Amino acid sequence: MLDDLLNWAEAHEALLWWIGAASLATLLGSLLAVIVIIARMPADFFADRQHHRLAWSSRHPALRLTLAILRNTLGAVFLVAGLAMLVLPGQGLLTIFVALVLLDFPGKLRLERWLIRKPAVRRPIDWIRAKAGREPIRPPVHPAASSRR
Repeated sequence: MLDDLLNWAEAHEALLWWIGAASLATLLGSLLAVIVIIARMPADFFADRQHHRLAWSSRHPALRLTLAILRNTLGAVFLVAGLAMLVLPGQGLLTIFVALVLLDFPGKLRLERWLIRKPAVRRPIDWIRAKAGREPIRPPVHPAASSRR
């Protein structure tokens, strides 16, 4: 069995190199994208009672639909990559967090606010933002505190 596997690997060496290169490119590309998205996110993204409206949300419905499909597809790719990075090298939790920000699903706002309150998620996000010269993410108002207003 091992001999068969080694023979297959020798016969397909070029394919394995291409797969390895694609894997490395995906890792680096997703890491760069995560850093850019976190750095460009408004500091009050999670602090507002409602989610930020996207700049293109008032555009033509066909454009909105196309961009929503692209954003959700990118979010799904990040989610799969983030889950893989939990066991492979990479920033799995940060990538999953960015995927959740990009995806549209019921209960998203509540989940995002719960996650951003976690120090394990918030610390690396604020570190990336500090390196980019941006202010830290402002935490969401706790639900109990917001009901007192």
